Amino acid sequence: MDSPSSVPAWVRAEPARLLGFAGAAAHPGGGFAWLDDAGRPVLDRPVETWITCRMTHVFALASLRGADTGEQVSHGVAALTGLLRDARHGGWYASTAVDEKRAYEHAFVVLAAASATAAGADGAPALLAEALETVERRFWEPGAGLVADVWDRGWTHLEDYRGANANMHTVEAFLAAADVTGDAVWTRRALSIVERLVHGEARAHGWLLPEHYDADWRVRLEFNRGEPAHPFRPFGATIGHLFEWARLAVHLGRALGADAPPWLVPDAAALFEAGVRYGWAVDGRPGFVYTTDFAGTPVVRTRLHWVVAEAMAAAWTLHQETGEPGHLARFREWCDHAERCFVDRELGSWHHELDPDNRPAATVWAGKPDVYHAYQATLLPQLPPAASFAGALLPRD
Repeated sequence: MDSPSSVPAWVRAEPARLLGFAGAAAHPGGGFAWLDDAGRPVLDRPVETWITCRMTHVFALASLRGADTGEQVSHGVAALTGLLRDARHGGWYASTAVDEKRAYEHAFVVLAAASATAAGADGAPALLAEALETVERRFWEPGAGLVADVWDRGWTHLEDYRGANANMHTVEAFLAAADVTGDAVWTRRALSIVERLVHGEARAHGWLLPEHYDADWRVRLEFNRGEPAHPFRPFGATIGHLFEWARLAVHLGRALGADAPPWLVPDAAALFEAGVRYGWAVDGRPGFVYTTDFAGTPVVRTRLHWVVAEAMAAAWTLHQETGEPGHLARFREWCDHAERCFVDRELGSWHHELDPDNRPAATVWAGKPDVYHAYQATLLPQLPPAASFAGALLPRD
């Protein structure tokens, strides 16, 4: 592992600063609230399951590092076993206002439960077991080796859409679950997803991974062309996801050890290079565009904070794995860009969105909803190589 001098001082200090920003995130009605630009809870918004899960995960990682965040972890677990859980039909609502059941949110329930279990939170192991059973029974499609996307509340109607985004976060969740439970079935499930979508679809499309599919897992390249800036299902290739998949492929290789297929790290490197080639400063201005078409032409040029955060994390992970100095150089370059353009020293956290001229904007969504991406990106360079964040922080005998 590189010496601390490889990691800028502000990056090392950033996880604690982000925790300070998120300190008031607990919603008095349960779960965690959407935060505005100054970190104030937006209490008239519904409580989102993905926000509650991400914040529970972050507070659990902080607890594992010695922070006094056990109360926040317990608050999150309580919401996931009460407010946001469907006691009648099972599973978790998308939010307190939307009762459909989505693989995206269920992946984050698994992730939050795994990290909370690692942190020793009461009720977290049972929550993790229930979440894994629900994902396995309701979303996992054995024939495809992938997860489906959206059910209605009563599990009677399954949307004919299938998506890479929910599968990506399921990989993340399964790797954490495998680290916490010791059950390698979740690692095998993660490999199935990565092999189909990265080694299959991304490779077949010049590493610009298609995000959208029909119920038979046929690619829908034109999906949402009329809504290109959709926050969860945008048209085209999503640059930030190329970096996330790259990092997760390396993490998967670590989980598999000697059983890892030889293509995992080369595929991760290819995704990374595509993210750089098609995403970084391609319109003559610093920063990553949000999306491109499948020729690599920018579609949405808005700069989102999570994209540079995932680019930093992928660059560090690939450097850590391969020793390639170019990855370390990119990591430092993007750290400088994040500090210069995204880090908000006045109000806290990071600006979540910038316009193509790197000025604060709010076209995709408003405020600074959570700290998950920035927290992970700045924590990762301070951890040993691992398959998941929880796994890196688990106490070892």
